[in-house]
Amino acid sequence: MSSHRIVLSALLASALAVTMPPARAASDIDCKLDYNLTGWSLVYKHTTGTGRVTCNNGASMPVRVSAKAIGVTAGKWKIDNGKGRFTDVHNIREVLGHYAQASANAGIVKSGEAQILSKGTVSLALAGGGEGVNVGIDVGAFNIEPMH
Repeated sequence: MSSHRIVLSALLASALAVTMPPARAASDIDCKLDYNLTGWSLVYKHTTGTGRVTCNNGASMPVRVSAKAIGVTAGKWKIDNGKGRFTDVHNIREVLGHYAQASANAGIVKSGEAQILSKGTVSLALAGGGEGVNVGIDVGAFNIEPMH
């Protein structure tokens, strides 16, 4: 190969690298969870509800959410219009499954929650407000499954 071709090839490759956006291999998508929950606890904590996962790539899925835990806890509550945000998601189906959960909570009349949950590399930050009475510390699992 002549030196002119080598220089021309190098210039062409440099120009393409500058003008083309970088390739994104298996890029993350931004997914959010909107949910409502009701729950009770007396040593054993049981929470159920429904929600919808929506992602910035247009994917959307109705889901059933639940949590089961054990600890020193007691109460009854309801969370309306809770919000969640996922990290490290490449496909909407990756949000499904069991997330490790540990929480400490206390509320009278106005109740709330804020938690960071994880499932492998996927994390979920939850925040919501509602009403009820609850107090305690517990460890368990938060589950997200598709609505059938």
